[in-house]
Amino acid sequence: MLLGIEIGGTKLQLGVGPGDGTLRGFWRGTVHAPAGAEGIRRQITAAVPELLTSAGVDRSALRAVGVGFGGPVDDATRTVITSHQIAGWDNFPLADWLTETLGLPAALGNDADVAGLAEALCGAGRGLSPIFYMTIGSGIGGGLIIDGKIHRGTSKGAAEIGHLRMQTPDGPKPLEQVASGWAIDRAAGRPAHEVAAAAQRGDPAARAVLDAALTHLAEALCHVVALVCPRRILIGGGVSLMGEEVFFGPLREKVAERVFKPFAGCYDIMPAALGEEVVVHGALALARQSVAGSRRFGEA
Repeated sequence: MLLGIEIGGTKLQLGVGPGDGTLRGFWRGTVHAPAGAEGIRRQITAAVPELLTSAGVDRSALRAVGVGFGGPVDDATRTVITSHQIAGWDNFPLADWLTETLGLPAALGNDADVAGLAEALCGAGRGLSPIFYMTIGSGIGGGLIIDGKIHRGTSKGAAEIGHLRMQTPDGPKPLEQVASGWAIDRAAGRPAHEVAAAAQRGDPAARAVLDAALTHLAEALCHVVALVCPRRILIGGGVSLMGEEVFFGPLREKVAERVFKPFAGCYDIMPAALGEEVVVHGALALARQSVAGSRRFGEA
């Protein structure tokens, strides 16, 4: 049995399970931002026994813990690089802290990466490779999964699609500044889910806002196709919940218009399947891979 943790800027989620896309137990809490990183660590310490009790899992049955962190992490040092939402995480040795606190081997990953891992192994990308995962919420993140493994570049990350530079009338801007949920809110002057509902009713102003965001997303995904040629592109996060009519359908059309033509038949674009628990599933899968790797190389 494994423990999976998602540490975000607004929510903290824990799950216990075998790392195969099923959960034996689940716990969710709200992050209190003013309490900083230390407050989140106190929440984790208190939540683990509560989760295990509710799930009927004995602590001795746990083999490892995996965590998906909402920010950049360093694989070589197993530390958090920074959080853009919660103070106190800079250069924090999160994997070592988890091992010391819980007495378990720990695996650390970026939240978008581990979400992509979950979708590739247990979700809408099962059996396919490469998988490119993109989450569109308050920000935009990405993960590249090749043959069931996260591609992490030289150890500090890869596939950071939200930081691709998009051309705008005001000059180049990162994709997440022009196509995230927050960007749609700002451009429309109302929440993104209201923009989607208005667009479905045919409201021209709402459709114009979404069209601009989708055009930027399509340009970014065309870069992904040209560079990686993934078999499947999976999109999750709150903005993807706008659905087929106002989000996925128009996005596919825009990508098809712009994509590198020799690769046009190589990919498809689909919604992610694992919902709000996707990062927890990915953290469990990461822990499972870590345990398997340690056994393979005789470390445990």
